Amino acid sequence: MIKFLFDSDTWQEVYDSMSKNKLRTGITMVGVWWGILLLIALLGAARGMENSFNRIFGDFATNSVFIIPSVTSKPFKGFQEGKRVQLTLSDVKKIEENIQGVEFVVPKNQNSALVINGVFSANFSVSGDFPVSNEVQKKRLTKGRFINQNDIDLKRKVAVLAQDIYKQLFEKDEDPLGKYVQINNSNFKVVGVYEPGNIDFSGDVIHIPFTSFQQIYNTGDKIGFVMITGKPEFDISQIEQDAKLLLKNLNKIHPNDKQAFRSFNLGKEFAKITGFLKGMQFLTWFVGLATLIAGVFAIGNILLITVKERTKEIGVRRALGATPFEIKRQIVVEAVFLTLIAGLLGIISGGWILIAVDKVWGQGEDATLVNASVSIAVVFIALIILIVLGTLIGLIPAFKATSVKPIEALREE
Repeated sequence: MIKFLFDSDTWQEVYDSMSKNKLRTGITMVGVWWGILLLIALLGAARGMENSFNRIFGDFATNSVFIIPSVTSKPFKGFQEGKRVQLTLSDVKKIEENIQGVEFVVPKNQNSALVINGVFSANFSVSGDFPVSNEVQKKRLTKGRFINQNDIDLKRKVAVLAQDIYKQLFEKDEDPLGKYVQINNSNFKVVGVYEPGNIDFSGDVIHIPFTSFQQIYNTGDKIGFVMITGKPEFDISQIEQDAKLLLKNLNKIHPNDKQAFRSFNLGKEFAKITGFLKGMQFLTWFVGLATLIAGVFAIGNILLITVKERTKEIGVRRALGATPFEIKRQIVVEAVFLTLIAGLLGIISGGWILIAVDKVWGQGEDATLVNASVSIAVVFIALIILIVLGTLIGLIPAFKATSVKPIEALREE
């Protein structure tokens, strides 16, 4: 078989067969070319959209839920409805100890404050945080560091500023590290500056140690809300339900009270997005393969016509000693060759389209399609599909060619 493929007569015959009707051959190949181009372009666009979403959520632990205390809507155990719910650090500990699948529990406190640096001053949000906060949402530090455990233990008055806050409180290009800003009449040393991520539910804030926040705002063990991150293999919706039920039991709230705790399940929303992307990829494969198969069938139909036109030639070859296998092999090679050439042209054209898409929609922070591309594995799979389909479709005219007896083929006018 390998010797046959490297035989010049084989490819001369393929060329002669194709060149007899160039227009028909070209039109036949268009179907396969369009199918593979559509497959590559749509898969690349889907990948670009997926990359865009991953960049948006990249700094955040997506398998997370925010739980915010509110007011009760049902009376329970002597408490009237309308009781304001207050979470504490002990509630956080209980969640860590009793809820299966929890990876991180991040207590949060946030308030506003007048922040002063020399002649510059403005009101900003101040967040009391633990170092674990940086585990669930990585800070893009441009200078310095984030809060560490020593800051918590020693109740240090240190601050990490958002980039925009730094620009408002300091001169242009001034190094803020080691400088002091006044927050609620207390001096805090700047130890870091960060660029907020694409998703930052707190907005531009000043992060200070949780223990320091307790002191300057006199909050004790009270917390404003809690963020729970689940382990990848656990369902974040189930974790949310379990955590809410536990918090209701701890705070003497009716189990069916849906108003006592508000929540935002980031994991559930992210799952919707990933589900949409998977559906889009499935649809892309379906449409691309359907178009590809239609194009390959067109090649099969054209080869049937070609075989009909070459009936006398085939009869001569059979009379001269060519075996049915040799006739079939030649026709299958022609089918695979047409399919493969059209497919390669489609892959190249699809690649050009993706390059153009990346130039137009893939640049900048607000890019719609980030690095729209397909992997080498997808290209190989597409080529294998082309070879398999080309072989299968080539068998139909091949069997047709050998079904006519040599004497009858020679009589064909």
